[in-house]
Amino acid sequence: MASHLPFRILTHKQKVLSLYKRGCRNLESWYGYDRLEGRYAILKLRARFEKNRNESDEKKLAALLVEGEEELFKTQHFQPKKFANTIDGNTYGRAHQAPDWVLDYWHPLEKAQYPEYFLRREKRKQEFLKMWIKENGPIDSGHHH
Repeated sequence: MASHLPFRILTHKQKVLSLYKRGCRNLESWYGYDRLEGRYAILKLRARFEKNRNESDEKKLAALLVEGEEELFKTQHFQPKKFANTIDGNTYGRAHQAPDWVLDYWHPLEKAQYPEYFLRREKRKQEFLKMWIKENGPIDSGHHH
C-alpha cells in the first residue's frame, strides 16, 4: 500500500498547517547547523502566519494559501534535508525483512533457543493449514497436468 499518498480531502486549516510545517522544514534546510538563525527565521515565519489567523474572508484565505504555496516553491532548498527513514531518506528500505519461511530451515539447535516461539509458530502453521484446506479443499499430492 502506498502510505505516502494522500487519501482524504484536507480542510483549509490542515492545508495551512501543512504549509507552515513544510516552510519550517525548508528553513531548516537553508540554515543547516546555524540553529539560532534558523529558529529566528522560523519565528518570523510563524508571525506571518499569525498575522492572518483571524481572517474570515474565505477568498482572501484561499488566495493567501496559494500565495504561500508559490512562495515555498520559489524558495525551496536545492537539496532539502531528509529524515533517514522517510521515503528518499538515506536509510529508507535498507533493513531487509526475511520472509517467514526462512525459519522453517533453521537447525533444531537454533530453534531450541526459542522453544515457546517455535511451539506457537507450529501451532499457527497447523491452524493455517486447516483453514486453507477448509477454504480450498484437500491438498493434492499427485501432479496432474
